[in-house]
Amino acid sequence: MLRLHRTAWHGLLVTALVAPRGLAAQDSSIPDAILGTAAAPRGETVAYLPGDTATRGYLAVPEGAGPFPALILVHEWNGLVDRVRQVADAFAAHGYVAMAVDLYRGRTGSSRDENVALMNDVRGHPEQVITNLDAAQRFLRARADVSGKVGVMGWCFGGGIALSYALGGAEHDATAIFYGSLVTDPAELQRIHHPIYGTFAGQDRGIPPDQVARFRTVLDSLGISNDIHIYDPVQHGFWLWVDRDPATNTAPARDAWERLQRFLQAALRSER
Repeated sequence: MLRLHRTAWHGLLVTALVAPRGLAAQDSSIPDAILGTAAAPRGETVAYLPGDTATRGYLAVPEGAGPFPALILVHEWNGLVDRVRQVADAFAAHGYVAMAVDLYRGRTGSSRDENVALMNDVRGHPEQVITNLDAAQRFLRARADVSGKVGVMGWCFGGGIALSYALGGAEHDATAIFYGSLVTDPAELQRIHHPIYGTFAGQDRGIPPDQVARFRTVLDSLGISNDIHIYDPVQHGFWLWVDRDPATNTAPARDAWERLQRFLQAALRSER
């Protein structure tokens, strides 16, 4: 059974280096999408959940015939917004068929109260999350341009969902967590059969470094390949919204992106 775990949100209030801007996504060491400089979304809206016309994801496809590995992107607490669509475009530019799912059936939040209400509604129906993400996997695997390798990643609320899906959803090949809520019980984590990536913030009061360290220790003890890193002095939410404090967020966001690229290359492009 899928278990959902609470994710806290905190603002972005810290300091570091400013990244160079103005480069095309596929040529930059950091995606324009997380710098706030990306073009409008260029992909397409897709219905992927049979019998549910309100749930519509966003699909971004690389140029060429493929086959390509696929990525499922799980949005933050406010829903499927353009920033997430632009990140999907960035992954397509790097050779992934990327689909951003919608767990809120077309709804988005514009305030803390609205976002919390949307999250709580989803947490009250965990079986629907499994159904949604399983349908996204089937949708991608049925495409002729998908290699058969599928990863799942998310931020904040979506990061916690990505981990929960690794514990209770259909088999897939990789999970990437950006400051999502964690599980540290070995009895639960032993159900994971693929590598785990994690990026966390040293100043995150909701997911503190000692909890992240425990998570990594348990993964290691179970022999689960992982790349878990805590960045300091950034706070929760720093990666997807670098432009909220570029002086602090850019350098760690760039390093997290480069680690992510290496992780996905090994997990989704290599023959394991």
